[in-house]
Amino acid sequence: MSLSSADQGGLSPPASSTKDEERLSMDEASPDLTSSFEMLDTEHVPPPYQKVQPHWFYYKQGDDNALWLPFSREDSEKLENADNEVVVAVEGERYDVHVKERKRYAVYWEQAPTEVRRCTWFYKGDKDLRFMPYTEDFSVNLEDAYMIAVTLDEWKRKLDFPTGETVILHNPKLIMHYQPIGFQEDWVSSPSENTRPRTVKRGINNIPVEIPDGEPDKVDHLVFMVHGIGPACDLRFRSIIQCVNDFRSVSLSLLASHYKNAQLEGKVGKVEFLPVNWHSALHGDATGVDEDIHRITLPSISRLRHFTNDTLLDLFFYNSPTYCQTIVDTVASEINRLHTLFKQRHPEFKGEISVVGHSLGSLILFDLLTNQICGSEESAKEEPDNPCHLDHDTLEQALTRLGLQQYSPIFKAENLDLESLGLCQENDLKEIGIPLGPRKKILKYVRRKYFSEVRHSYLMTFSVSVDYPQLAFQPQTFFAFGSPIGMFLTVRGLKRIDLNYSFPTCKSFYNIYHPFDPVAYRIEPMIVSEVDLEPMLIPHHKGRKRMHLELKDSFTRMSIDLKNNVLGSLRTAWQSLSRLPVAALPPVDEGDSCEDVELSGSTEQPQQAEQAEIKVGMLNGGRRIDYVLQEKPIESFNEYLFAIQSHLCYWESEDAALLLLKEIYDKLDVTLEQTQP
Repeated sequence: MSLSSADQGGLSPPASSTKDEERLSMDEASPDLTSSFEMLDTEHVPPPYQKVQPHWFYYKQGDDNALWLPFSREDSEKLENADNEVVVAVEGERYDVHVKERKRYAVYWEQAPTEVRRCTWFYKGDKDLRFMPYTEDFSVNLEDAYMIAVTLDEWKRKLDFPTGETVILHNPKLIMHYQPIGFQEDWVSSPSENTRPRTVKRGINNIPVEIPDGEPDKVDHLVFMVHGIGPACDLRFRSIIQCVNDFRSVSLSLLASHYKNAQLEGKVGKVEFLPVNWHSALHGDATGVDEDIHRITLPSISRLRHFTNDTLLDLFFYNSPTYCQTIVDTVASEINRLHTLFKQRHPEFKGEISVVGHSLGSLILFDLLTNQICGSEESAKEEPDNPCHLDHDTLEQALTRLGLQQYSPIFKAENLDLESLGLCQENDLKEIGIPLGPRKKILKYVRRKYFSEVRHSYLMTFSVSVDYPQLAFQPQTFFAFGSPIGMFLTVRGLKRIDLNYSFPTCKSFYNIYHPFDPVAYRIEPMIVSEVDLEPMLIPHHKGRKRMHLELKDSFTRMSIDLKNNVLGSLRTAWQSLSRLPVAALPPVDEGDSCEDVELSGSTEQPQQAEQAEIKVGMLNGGRRIDYVLQEKPIESFNEYLFAIQSHLCYWESEDAALLLLKEIYDKLDVTLEQTQP
């Protein structure tokens, strides 16, 4: 049915006052539904006419059908009150609505503009799953007819349209829309009993629709999210844009539930997540790689080969210096573009920025962050004593650069050079008489110099021919989801990551993975190889372990107790089974980050607390790096069945999202609120 035109309908006069004519009129209107209509039309005290309250919707093409989705009440009100020539920012300022055009445009990514509609009347057919809005012109005609019927208290009217459609206003609560079937004869004066009428509703308050909550205006933190191989990011073959939208929605929901009081007090706004798409640039016309690959692809098993070309080949492309350069350039330039655009639209933003990489995207970010330069070249030239200016200085030159040349005789007396100084601890410098301030500066300089050499040796294993671009900011935290970083570093020949190594511009790093993810690898064993270190268990977002894991742990403890006390009573074993579930993470102390926090408020688990205290290098400031999600009960039945799903689960994982929020807001001195399981 096309209702895009004005569809000028004529309102038929009210029904005849005689009983026969009234019955005939009703029979013509709907032979099968007359009795039910009469039952609803028993009250004759007409309510006063009130103008319908509009709500704004936008169009979205679904997988199988078209969808009209409502804006939040705040955005709808902004659109309703806007001048016709104005451009209104909506949905967290990620979209602009050109009110006069009735079009919605994406701000940060490429997306076809979608239609926007001011909606007042809705319809639903027998097979429709939800109510759909009428066009604005059609709605005006319905509203005019409704106003007359209410004002005159005259119902059972027919509103006829040139298209052959008919709307019958039986009473305020029952309005039906009939469509013509094929070519009707001229003598057909009423809707056929074979037509399937549509239910018509007036106003959004009379239809079942979920209006999304509005977003806080204040942005506390900005996160860029980089996808992995292929154009699709989950099992539903959705793009990075759609998956990041999901992650943002999960984040907003968790903020409302786990930081509720802080939001009410104005301490918490929101975290903005923006997608970084590099796949389209690699596979676009500019590189021509898709066309080249297509020419050499065999015609057999075409679907599988197409999938391989579109996804798995990205791994080979990244190991090629030519296409690796294209990928890292695209990721960096896209992040910088989004950063600039975000700052333009949010000039008041003063918060920090983090990055998230999924699968291959995490490896791209790892290499990119490894090759960042601490400070700009300009600042290094202006400040010759900048600690980031690292070369092959002698110890005396280094002390002069730091303005500490007066201590040179002390080091000469101890026969110390830069190499031996790198092996010294702070207590060693204290013992030879170096004051607190100077020894802090010296150690910082030496460590940065050593880090640069370690980083250089890593670069020599892989990226000799790749010129890594620089980001326009220094990330606060790098989160890796389902990451193969550990495997790639090992294949490149890097068997161990030095304890003192850290990213030049990013001081925090979290390796987050699902236990069944076939693509994920650990990082900590490459740093602390002499200790069998279990990964940190990510708490369930509701504040405790999943029940099946609690039972599994309880039975394990019970079996150990039984084995150690076979001749004793079963009391100890029962106490093991009934013991309170242990905390997924130990309690937080001031200055600790999210890996040291217990969400459930239950007792501390000694083994987990002991592991948390182990220093695992400087990639995360000495804190734990590897974090494992808790599998769902159904996933425990068959690890292989859920392997692929496990690699794609992070976009909708509330537990992973809460870990990010915890890390972000801990640094803003906003404490996670305890929740009841």
